[in-house]
Amino acid sequence: AGSGAGADMRTEISTAAAFVTRLLRAAGGVGEEQLRCFRECLQEAMREHYKHHWFPLVPSKGSGYRCIRINHKMDPLIGKAAGMIGLSHERLFQLLPSELTLWVDPFEVSYRIGEDGSICVLYESPQPGGKAAKQLESRTSCKEEWRTGRSSPSKSYNMMTVSS
Repeated sequence: AGSGAGADMRTEISTAAAFVTRLLRAAGGVGEEQLRCFRECLQEAMREHYKHHWFPLVPSKGSGYRCIRINHKMDPLIGKAAGMIGLSHERLFQLLPSELTLWVDPFEVSYRIGEDGSICVLYESPQPGGKAAKQLESRTSCKEEWRTGRSSPSKSYNMMTVSS
C-alpha cells in the first residue's frame, strides 16, 4: 500500500484482526490455513470499510462506524471474512462470544466481551502532538457511557486474559 490514510491504520487493523482470529483459534475446529486466510480477508475488509472513515486528528470521529460488533447479529466484516473460508454465520456464533464489541480507532484498539464486561485495551499508542494524556481521559469516559445503567457485576467474562 502506498501513503495516505490507509497506511496509517495498518497496526490498528492487524491488531483487531489478530484478536478475532485468536478467539476463533481458541474455540478450536478451524485449521491454521483457514485462520490465516480469515485474518487476511478480515484485514482487507476492514481496510476497505474504514478507508474514508479514519481521522487520526479526531480519533473518536467515526468510532461507531468502525466498531465491530456481534450481538445476536454477526458483524458483516467478520461474516464476510468467515464466508471466504466456508464458515457459516451459525458456526461463527458457536465459535465466537455472542456479545463482542471491538473498537478500532486511531491509536487505540479495545474490546468488551459481554454487555457489561469490562473494556480491555489491545493496542494503544500515544498520539502525535503530545496531548496523549488529556485525550486518553476523554476517550475512556466516552467508553464508560456505554456501560452506564448496567451496574451488574461482570460474570465470568474477565477470566479471558489477552497476552500479546
